[in-house]
Amino acid sequence: MKKIVLLLILIIGFVAVQAQNATTDVLEMKEMEFDFGTIPQGKPVYHTFLITNKGNAPLKLDNVQATCGCTTPEWNREAIAPGATEKIKVGYNAAAEGAFEKFITVTYNGNSTKQIKIKGSVWKAPVGSAPSNASINFLKQQMQ
Repeated sequence: MKKIVLLLILIIGFVAVQAQNATTDVLEMKEMEFDFGTIPQGKPVYHTFLITNKGNAPLKLDNVQATCGCTTPEWNREAIAPGATEKIKVGYNAAAEGAFEKFITVTYNGNSTKQIKIKGSVWKAPVGSAPSNASINFLKQQMQ
């Protein structure tokens, strides 16, 4: 009877360790969201998300896809070695005025996914050129 109980305890322990290892995510992200704050219309902005391979095998980013064409992710297509850190650069073109919230899906190691987000607000650029500055003419005369 003691042998059966001991065997059951060993089996349960083994299964628990295997289940814990199976749920450990190999892709660790320093941040899942970035807020650009208020940015000017017509000026593209960029942010770099850092990822680390926490697994024991190479990590492959299969795809990094944004929800619309105004958001452009760039990433290294090569496998990431265990313990190594890599970057995902995300650009936003800031063409439309107002608040924005964009999601980027990171697909890795075949079928695992994570979602990162960028957000902010775009303020409308003024129409026309900036007003003339009388001080510039004064400075030009002083230089002559």
